[in-house]
Amino acid sequence: MNHDPYYYPFSSRRMVTYGTHGMVATSQTLASQAGMEILKQGGNAVDAAIATAAMLTVVEPTSNGLGSDAFAIVWMNGELHGLNASGPSPHDISRNDVVDAGHDQMPEHGWIPVTVPGAPAGWAALSQRFGRLPFKTLLQPAIQTAEQGYVVTPTVSQMWQEAYELYRRYDDPVFDEWFKVFCPEGHAPRPGDIWKSGDHAKTLALIADTMAQDFYSGQTAERIASSAKQSGGYLTGIDLVQYAPEWVEPVKVSYRGYEVWEIPPNGAGLVALMALNTLNHYEDTHDEVETLHRKIEATKLAYVDGFQYISDKAYMSTDVNALLAASYADERRAEIGEHALTPTPGDPVKSGTVYLATADGEGNMVSFIQSNFMNFGSGVVVPGTGISLQNRGASFSLDPEHVNVLAPGKKTYHTIIPGFLTYQGRAIGPFGVMGGFMQPQGHVQVITAMLDDKLNPQATLDAPRWRWVGGKTVEVEPGFPDYLAQALVRRGHDIIRATDSMLFGRGQIILRDPDTGVLCAGTEPRTDGSVAAW
Repeated sequence: MNHDPYYYPFSSRRMVTYGTHGMVATSQTLASQAGMEILKQGGNAVDAAIATAAMLTVVEPTSNGLGSDAFAIVWMNGELHGLNASGPSPHDISRNDVVDAGHDQMPEHGWIPVTVPGAPAGWAALSQRFGRLPFKTLLQPAIQTAEQGYVVTPTVSQMWQEAYELYRRYDDPVFDEWFKVFCPEGHAPRPGDIWKSGDHAKTLALIADTMAQDFYSGQTAERIASSAKQSGGYLTGIDLVQYAPEWVEPVKVSYRGYEVWEIPPNGAGLVALMALNTLNHYEDTHDEVETLHRKIEATKLAYVDGFQYISDKAYMSTDVNALLAASYADERRAEIGEHALTPTPGDPVKSGTVYLATADGEGNMVSFIQSNFMNFGSGVVVPGTGISLQNRGASFSLDPEHVNVLAPGKKTYHTIIPGFLTYQGRAIGPFGVMGGFMQPQGHVQVITAMLDDKLNPQATLDAPRWRWVGGKTVEVEPGFPDYLAQALVRRGHDIIRATDSMLFGRGQIILRDPDTGVLCAGTEPRTDGSVAAW
């Protein structure tokens, strides 16, 4: 294996996982095992990703479900492909509808923020284009687990309890089905409890038998539309039947000689790329405080630009190329000084989620992410289906002048982002960090840890994290070094030490040595993470 730092910079200073024939990295052991089972049956990395994604809807329903959206970056047969499986707002909803209902901002729960779920259609699209095994085979592990049940893990139990506490504060029958399905014993499952959902299994089986068509134009679609109509939702059968995921060209920036790839808008991967572009031309420094300060400032500037300009690409007046232009990065870099700034958008024209990574022994790799957004999402569960619907519409603005203002049939600014790394046209591997608005910040931190600090995947994920939350305020996790936190305070940052490490995202990384084919992976210590290797 070539250890030239400018070619393959990942040293093995901590325990990482190695393999050659295949690898699956996820936040849940059963999901990793499901993907590995498919690889050993002769499936490829895409087959494994689909099986893993389906299993995650069962074993980590606190973060994703059959009502999720999804994005994927696929390296297949030496080429990179992007899939946007996020759904638009219903055609019958408008900004005025929400305002007239008494809201001055988008609600986070209930039917109003529900957009068309894209994940099942995304699985089918991936299978049809790249899959090797029958689609029905890929969903069997998830169907069986939903029927028979599984043992709830500690992190999932914690998130389940948080959702229970949240939804029981609402006095609204729209949440009754959530309590029926997800708290059948009258409380959130505790670590070690067994949870199962026969309705979830039946819906998965219908998806498997119809290549996901039933979800959008069959029995399941009818149940979703009927539930919405009966309980004040805007989603209709027409919205479902007209939906199709979109194949897109991933976008990139060069960083330290590598190409870092993300999905283009409406995804927020552009935020990570803008931050890396700003950091790209700094000279190396051995001052870790200065380096950390720059990372925070660059991320802040990129984020406010993302909030200002990113939305459904059909509504964006600012070109992606303008946001990623070297001249614009130079302008933003010039704004970074010795002390923390309060970021404001620039003018480029002038110048919880689950993440998984898979790899097979043929060099194919997948970076995949799907999410219900805020924990279980909207809190709406379609009766008789086990489907928990996402609440992606909560990210829409009600400001009529904002690029991301709610409109019928529009995709919102999307936080879930898969990442991928290449070097001189050869695949290095998938990476991702789930966790709402932490995700682009997590991408910046893992890429700089690997390419600047020369950390291997596991050491990268183990490293203490920070997250910008607005203005000059930065949260740091419990294990963040105190001397660095104090140094940032002296630079003008408002530092808050958080008590919960799960706020700082949960990532997975698989890297491949392009010369030997050896796979090297790390999994997230902040969750019930697992790497299955072959």
